Amino acid sequence: MRLATFNLLHGRSLHDGLVDPDRLTTAVKALDADILALQEVDRDQSRSGNLDLTAIAARALGAPEHRFAAAVVGTPGETFRPLRHDDDGHGEPCYGVGLISRHPVRTWQVTRLKPAPVRSPIYIPGPGGGLVLLRDEPRVVLAAVLDTPHGPLTVAATHLSFVPGWNAHQLRRVVRALRALPAPRILLGDLNLPAGPARLLTGWQPLGRHPTYPAANPRVQLDHVLADRQGLDRLPPVTAVHTPRSAISDHRPLVVDLG
Repeated sequence: MRLATFNLLHGRSLHDGLVDPDRLTTAVKALDADILALQEVDRDQSRSGNLDLTAIAARALGAPEHRFAAAVVGTPGETFRPLRHDDDGHGEPCYGVGLISRHPVRTWQVTRLKPAPVRSPIYIPGPGGGLVLLRDEPRVVLAAVLDTPHGPLTVAATHLSFVPGWNAHQLRRVVRALRALPAPRILLGDLNLPAGPARLLTGWQPLGRHPTYPAANPRVQLDHVLADRQGLDRLPPVTAVHTPRSAISDHRPLVVDLG
């Protein structure tokens, strides 16, 4: 069973700044993941050709089960509002996370996370960058209970806040929400935290330890696959971990093979 998490940067290439559905398809197909968590995912956004990026990724993997969970309605960095209900924002541009599975899904669960209450200073590299005060966005956790060859498995996708301390608060909230679902449990996503703090805050076992950001020369691991120690013995052992290069995004995907 292959697990992967990938912050898509809404499918954009750093080389030319374009979002090309064929390029996205090729990048996802190369991962060949049975379970794929996606972050920074667009649906009906003009900047990404009004595409449903989760659906494109699911087709690339031949995966029958997929779902997109919006965190905001609108475009991050421009004008957006929180998603108040799961069906809110229908027909409007949305942004959030996706979860894709080749295994049947028993149930889906969405958990919403509040943004940091104040604007936070963040360093933006490059021309016109520097230290800027940014408004945080609401976040979302998308979980599924799967039927796998190894038995029931809970998997979840999320993308936590960039605000130091607040992402730690959110991560504890995520763990509490997932503990209500069946073990074994695996969390996949961009936690905006290095490996050490992510492990200490959750008490969960990292299944892969490799830097994933920035894509050209990764120096820090922001993207994680963590397993709850409860039920961990029911999972196959980790046999390989990869962070392959991709034609899209400023993150590298994290790929973990079990068994």
